Amino acid sequence: MNIEKTPVGLGYRALRIFGDIRPGEGPTVFLLALNIFLIMANYYIIKPIRDAWMVSYSDKGPNFKSYLGAVIAVLLIFVVKAFSKIASRVPRQILITQVTLAFIATLAIFYILNLLNVPMLGVFFFLWAGIISLLLPAQLWGFANDIYTEDVGKRVFPFIAFGAATGSIAGSTLTGKLIPIVGRFNLMLVGAAILGTSIGLTWIIHKREIRRIEDKKSGAAAQKIHEQPLKPGGGFQLVFKSRYLLYIAILIIFLNWANTLGQFMLDTVFKRAAGDAIKTGATILNEGNYLGQLYANFFLKVNIAVLIIQLFVVSRVFKWLGVRGAIFFLPMISLGGYFFVSLGATLLAVSWTKFFENAMDYSLMNTTRGALYLITSREEKYKAKAAIDTLFVRVGDLLSALTVFLGTTYLAFRTENFAMLNVVVAVVWLIMAVLIVREHKKKSALLTT
Repeated sequence: MNIEKTPVGLGYRALRIFGDIRPGEGPTVFLLALNIFLIMANYYIIKPIRDAWMVSYSDKGPNFKSYLGAVIAVLLIFVVKAFSKIASRVPRQILITQVTLAFIATLAIFYILNLLNVPMLGVFFFLWAGIISLLLPAQLWGFANDIYTEDVGKRVFPFIAFGAATGSIAGSTLTGKLIPIVGRFNLMLVGAAILGTSIGLTWIIHKREIRRIEDKKSGAAAQKIHEQPLKPGGGFQLVFKSRYLLYIAILIIFLNWANTLGQFMLDTVFKRAAGDAIKTGATILNEGNYLGQLYANFFLKVNIAVLIIQLFVVSRVFKWLGVRGAIFFLPMISLGGYFFVSLGATLLAVSWTKFFENAMDYSLMNTTRGALYLITSREEKYKAKAAIDTLFVRVGDLLSALTVFLGTTYLAFRTENFAMLNVVVAVVWLIMAVLIVREHKKKSALLTT
């Protein structure tokens, strides 16, 4: 990364709260943070709409929502293959533009179909949202990984992730305030406008980095690399060819298995809380809007915690323990939290466990997952990361859906039983973290020789 010889002003001193941002790096880092801010704001506009729509369908809404994760896993096989083919034909900025425009168009279509009262639309919206919520952040982090080397990325990623944290808060706040006023569906148009702005930022960042490369002596060759499409090959092939990437993929499966099963527990207690509020007259909202507000408020609290962790913790953990140390925090929290729930699954125990799990997942773990790809090739940063952050995440959903089905249909599981299963999942998750650290050391050593 080219560092301009400029004095360290007040702005750069402020940026050092989030990470070691050096003179000359600030503009691109800020634009990337702003881009992920918009993507996550859109996510937290879509997520309450999606969750409330599904959970309010029937008394089995939480179960149905869990089962649809399996359908999303199957759909993502085709989505990842299509993404890899496009990535092999067009440059990175065109890739991101085309994918984002496709989601903007479908969001507008859902809005129109809802006005026409199309039946079962919530199911298709849930499936669509399950794809967009994973693919858009994955391609943005791939873009960031493509720009930075490992040393620079470890310094600046905490600030970029801070943009994600603030975007999550903004989206949650906006949704929670506007749902009682305009209803949840009109917010779809807001989400479409936000994604359009994100495309513009991607082009600004790309052009800025190309100009920076042109200023270097080796600029022509480097620029040619970044303007070219990626090499042929699918994301799945890259994952299964690399032990390091395969370990990451397996870790993501177990991470999401525990997370989604915990979400099922939370959905169940929220469903019960909404029913109690309506019966007692504690709210004048219908179940769907009450749940939408309930989810939005929960996400807001989580995202405030994410902001605090991102602000004061993440850069320090990266500085003192590095990526290899950071990877152990979340599984340890999940292990302890679900063990506590298994002793007595009260509303307080479930909600606080998911609160701490989500807060750490969306802050430190999110930054760590992005930084794990700094030592990989360009193709792995885009294609393999997209495959892992979409399909393998949903494989975790698939396992969670199977767990919910078997647990509720045949095994008569109580919430405590699901929590104890999550303890076992977290143990395997920790084992995979150990294996990833070993491979990370090997790959880092090869890069420095």
